[in-house]
Amino acid sequence: MTFKVAAIQMCSGVDPQKNADDMARLVREAAANGASYVQTPEMTGAIQKDRAALRAVLKDEDGDLIVARASSLAGELGIFVHIGSTAIARADGKIANRGFLFAPDGTRVCSYDKIHMFDVDLDNGESWRESSAYEAGTQARVASLPFATLGFAICYDVRFPQLFRTEALAGAEILTVPAAFTRQTGEAHWEILLRARAIENGAFLIAAAQAGVHEDGRETFGHSMIIDPWGRVLGQAGGAGEAVVMAEIDIAAVKAARAKIPNLKNAREFSLDRIAASGGVSV
Repeated sequence: MTFKVAAIQMCSGVDPQKNADDMARLVREAAANGASYVQTPEMTGAIQKDRAALRAVLKDEDGDLIVARASSLAGELGIFVHIGSTAIARADGKIANRGFLFAPDGTRVCSYDKIHMFDVDLDNGESWRESSAYEAGTQARVASLPFATLGFAICYDVRFPQLFRTEALAGAEILTVPAAFTRQTGEAHWEILLRARAIENGAFLIAAAQAGVHEDGRETFGHSMIIDPWGRVLGQAGGAGEAVVMAEIDIAAVKAARAKIPNLKNAREFSLDRIAASGGVSV
């Protein structure tokens, strides 16, 4: 079965209303070009480094502008709309980095909270502590669409292959990695990590990204891309600004790739021994 998918590249700012309008314009462009599934980046609703300013515009799911607009777009255009993530206020005072999938009738299929928090110190002086404000998710998720089974992840999750393997073993044929990768880590690892996750699971992978210099001063890597189960890049955006990356997917390619390299079937359980060496070493 073949169908068209799209990854929307954005440069979200601090104003959720403007971001929602930009998202809607790009989703409409993708739908007009035949996409039946459209994915937006991580933090579609706002890129805001100032936590107090972010909290000032946060809403719960029922009041969130991006959630409402995505539901409306999905129903109006008759497509699946996947909000890669947006910041959602939790009842406990923390924030969820939460993705949403909406069906062609506008109903919510499911949500996914980012499991792995980006708590790192980079050698260019950047320091990030996502866990200081965000509550990590605990539930991996796959969703069965009429044309394929979708597995969910967000940004830093891409560095944890066990998540993608779990989803592939549960039937995921398309893996998703909406992101807001930093420029430094993106230049080093973005493409190779995405292609590795696709290859090792014999799955398509769709990664919509934030791109460029944002209003709050941070810079994201962009290069949104769609990858096939053999690791080939079917479409890729540049490193700055908006883009709509599209590809036609033949889901039979998943079965073909997994037949050629049946590593999902060939995996074995094993134990680990830790050996302590003693004595001198001759060289």
